[in-house]
Amino acid sequence: DQKKAFHLIVNSVINKESNFFFVSGHGGTGKTFLWNTIVSFLRAKKEIVLTVASSGVASLLLPNGRTAHSRFRIPVDIDELSLCDIKRGTKLAELLIETSLIIWDEALMTNRQCFEALDRTLRDILSEKYINAIDKPFGGKVVVLGGDPKQILPVIENASKLEIINASIVKSYLWGYVKKIFLFENMRLQKTKSNTLEYKEINDFNNWILDIGNGKINTKQSTAQNEDTDTTIIQVPENLLINTGENKLEELVKFTYPDFKNSFFNPDYLKNRAILATTNEIVDEVNNYILSLVPNQEKEYYSADTLSQCMDTTNDADILYPVEYLNSLNANNFPTHVLKLKVGVPIILLRNLNQNLGLCNGTRLIITNLGDNIIEGIIITGTHIGEKAYIPRINLTTRGNQWPFTLCRRQFPIKVCYSMTINKSQGQTLSNVGLYLKKPVFTHGQLYVAISRVSNSKGLKILIENEDGTCATQTKNIVYREILDSFRS
Repeated sequence: DQKKAFHLIVNSVINKESNFFFVSGHGGTGKTFLWNTIVSFLRAKKEIVLTVASSGVASLLLPNGRTAHSRFRIPVDIDELSLCDIKRGTKLAELLIETSLIIWDEALMTNRQCFEALDRTLRDILSEKYINAIDKPFGGKVVVLGGDPKQILPVIENASKLEIINASIVKSYLWGYVKKIFLFENMRLQKTKSNTLEYKEINDFNNWILDIGNGKINTKQSTAQNEDTDTTIIQVPENLLINTGENKLEELVKFTYPDFKNSFFNPDYLKNRAILATTNEIVDEVNNYILSLVPNQEKEYYSADTLSQCMDTTNDADILYPVEYLNSLNANNFPTHVLKLKVGVPIILLRNLNQNLGLCNGTRLIITNLGDNIIEGIIITGTHIGEKAYIPRINLTTRGNQWPFTLCRRQFPIKVCYSMTINKSQGQTLSNVGLYLKKPVFTHGQLYVAISRVSNSKGLKILIENEDGTCATQTKNIVYREILDSFRS
């Protein structure tokens, strides 16, 4: 499968053909290996290859990878007519004219309007040099998207199923031009002998994950969503469950972080483990609990909160929105007013600080020193593992759905990271995962993404809570079949 994909893509570039590919494959089929091979081969022939990804974490797995938004200057507030901020005659425009191939990984996480903005921009830039470029997708460039249709789709706040599906690339006018390439073979299984018990265990676990991703496991249909065919209730195998009447969270932490007291400062121990949950509230609860187990001295950092000056605020805004009220506000992917930190604690970055140094949204570090105005840490994920980094306080702005103002918060762009949301974990590979389903999954692919972070069933435990706090053995799984069908057709 990989060889076929390699030759299709490379021949298109060498023969200067206009092609648009989508490489689809589940975890372990070797998409990252394929990207690296294509990039190495073409760059050795002095061809220019741009590698981008939808998230910072995924971009670090690519050679010289960048996030798509930073590479192509895609606007944050995007609509049906948006263009990338690239003018004719600029150095970036000249680079795009000379580029032979664009590889865009984790493409299904990105709103289709981003691809359409890039398409319009490339047609405009390239039509200056090639007259027929205006009629070709992406101006005639070879573009390769990569992803897994079973994974999480674009995140849109408070969106309905229809809005989420409509925002995905499969609903774009560009999808009519796409040539689909499929990777089926699990390369992780190649490392073990086929007649061993270990091979059977990995194979059975892999098949169970794929059945969940494809929505094939139907214990019973959920009636809670008005006969919603996308939602099924599945029975989790007993060997993966945490089922105790005692302190359930303590049991989950003991599994995910065994011998924590003696290993809490070890980078190799921390980088391969995480507790995943569906919402930020549950993640904060878990992080605070594990932070209390770290024996080092705690230091608190408070943010400076104001209303953004760029908005039309009334003269009495300070009376309407006192600082105490602003301090109490929290938003997704945004640091809290009070950051409680200790030396030896893992943190995750919430903003792209410097991609050349490996500091981007989703990078994990371990704190080695806590200054008054700067935090020192060692990077434990991505391409710059083991390197020291310094994180300053920066100004961050956000606008909540119900807020009539834009909040400006000066704070370190980090969160404690013993636990993270399922969405944040996409693209990461871990050895030990504790899945805490205090609240069930709420969108397509979340359960599949959570359980597929590990390659072996021995590294996964799931804690499912009923509303009364007791342990459950069944949970919700959501699969939008329209997305899967668009890859089969």
